[in-house]
Amino acid sequence: MTFLSFFLPVAIWCLVSYCPFIWHPDIKLQIAANREEVNTTFVAGDRVSRDFYPEFQEAVRTENQTVRDRRNKGETYSSRQNKKLLRQIAPIAMANGWLTAEEEKDDAAIYEIWREIATGEKVSAHPPLSEENLEIARENWEIMSAVSVAYDSAKYPETPFVQMIPQGVASNPDYLPTPHEVVLMGIKEFQREVDPNQPSMTDRLTHSVKIVFGGFLICCLIGIPLGVLCGTFQVFSKLFEPFIDFFRYMPAPAFSSLLVALFAANDAPKVALVVVGTLFQMILVISKSTRLMDVSLLEAAQTLGANQRQLVSRVVIPGIMPNLYNDLRILLGWAWTWLVIAELIGVKSGLTELIETQGRWRNFDRVFPVIILIGLMGFCTDQILAQFHRVIFPYAEGNQNRKPGLVIRVLAWFPKWLGTMATGRLPLEYSTNEAGPMPKPKSRTGKLSV
Repeated sequence: MTFLSFFLPVAIWCLVSYCPFIWHPDIKLQIAANREEVNTTFVAGDRVSRDFYPEFQEAVRTENQTVRDRRNKGETYSSRQNKKLLRQIAPIAMANGWLTAEEEKDDAAIYEIWREIATGEKVSAHPPLSEENLEIARENWEIMSAVSVAYDSAKYPETPFVQMIPQGVASNPDYLPTPHEVVLMGIKEFQREVDPNQPSMTDRLTHSVKIVFGGFLICCLIGIPLGVLCGTFQVFSKLFEPFIDFFRYMPAPAFSSLLVALFAANDAPKVALVVVGTLFQMILVISKSTRLMDVSLLEAAQTLGANQRQLVSRVVIPGIMPNLYNDLRILLGWAWTWLVIAELIGVKSGLTELIETQGRWRNFDRVFPVIILIGLMGFCTDQILAQFHRVIFPYAEGNQNRKPGLVIRVLAWFPKWLGTMATGRLPLEYSTNEAGPMPKPKSRTGKLSV
């Protein structure tokens, strides 16, 4: 069922992305063109609406006819303007592997590709050129070859060229890239060579993990003792909980400017925001878990003569540990939700800087992998901690008859494997029954009263 839980949303995403008849409101341009009297510039990869796309094509055809009329009158273009028009074919050449990114503005290579397309030596597969655009390629090459068959910057044609008509494919909006684009871009981000002065994807991930776990550790150091005290002693509960209950409704981002003023603009205010967003929830959750501890354990300890200090240290704290562990798992997930806001305050950094920068330029195929990575980090951490719960607290309710998960089996098997390798014997299997589970204790749920 866990697999199905993830499979269904991914299947819907794939269905929307790859079935044109379901929802493809935009056209992704494979060949772009520009118009003289319009300031908007389009490049290959941009998206336009389905309604605008035919108008765009027709506008370029009209401008091409105007260019032909000027040509017939003997008007000329500057060589610079013609070079710009010929570079229209560069994205097609790169998509087909005829040019590298470094050769995108190599006029000699582009000149040669026009010749090869016009003469049929090269056939574009990404995208297949329409017959109309093939005819335009031949028309432009006729002008170019009349001046020089090979590229010569001193003999560049000045006769006006016409543009290829825009071509595109139906696509999702730019804010919903296809699954394969997200996967490929995610792999590319980790393999991308970055400037030595800029952080790599691994550096960004490490920074974000430090922010979350640094803030959560501070929360634990403050919140666990205070939560236990509030759940154990009424005086602490009445003293702290009313204000904490009031403060937790204040949005943590509202304190961002104050935190920058207090801690400067580097990582300290980011960690502080995670603390502010998580600490007060932690205190209330832990205090509630403490109050729900089995009353019979307290009664038995008091019967045996335990004082208040002994009740807290030897009964309350050990008694709430299984539930406290689960509470901290949930609260760690809460801390992860503050990451994006935290990394935006002061100096932008970490994974959030990449999300914000690429989102502003609408490069959502670079945004989605980072969002998914944050989710995977939080989910995997939670699942690993959940499996350790069965090992650390085998006596807890629900853990007595459950086998350890894969992660725990591997971690338990590895030390044994090292030991047997040292003696020359390799273990054939790992048994989960070497130490039987503790008997299930009888429990009653009630209010804690010390």
